[in-house]
Amino acid sequence: MKTRGSSPAEEMTSRGFLYRQTPNLITGARIALVPLVLWMLFEYWENPWGRFFAMLLLIAAASTDGLDGSIARRRNLITNLGKILDPIADKALLSGALIVLSILGAVPWVATLIILGRELGITLYRLVVIKKQVLGASGWGKFKTVMQIVAICMVIAPFGFLGAWFGWLTQIVLWFTVALTVYTGVQYLVPKK
Repeated sequence: MKTRGSSPAEEMTSRGFLYRQTPNLITGARIALVPLVLWMLFEYWENPWGRFFAMLLLIAAASTDGLDGSIARRRNLITNLGKILDPIADKALLSGALIVLSILGAVPWVATLIILGRELGITLYRLVVIKKQVLGASGWGKFKTVMQIVAICMVIAPFGFLGAWFGWLTQIVLWFTVALTVYTGVQYLVPKK
């Protein structure tokens, strides 16, 4: 409750723990869902309904990315911890899914290794420069994440009954996403003018 003459900082500290930590708790929940999604992919890959539910769970987990960011902005709760945890949660979910899909033979290892190399390289770069500045995701970086989710979901989707065109479209989206992932990685390394 705002009292007369209280500053925004005083008002924020008077809020409860859950209010202040909601974005980070949502991000933590996304990280906690990663093992479940990966287990479902391994366990139910041959079962169309199992794959479909694994895809829905991946979408639900990935969609919390927008939710935690929206709450953090609306409540003015953007923190350096959130800026670090958020991309880690995305990378754990998407990289884990790519590795499992490559093990299952659904995604070529070269695509997975290119994406993982970029993600690991930029994460290490962020950790190296963190003392000077915290690098949040750029607009292109967010688009890259959305495309990774779309590509992974298309690979998981048990929609082979739609015909060969769906397989071709999935491959086009996957390799476009690989190129986009490389492009956004280069953007971080090129000095801003």
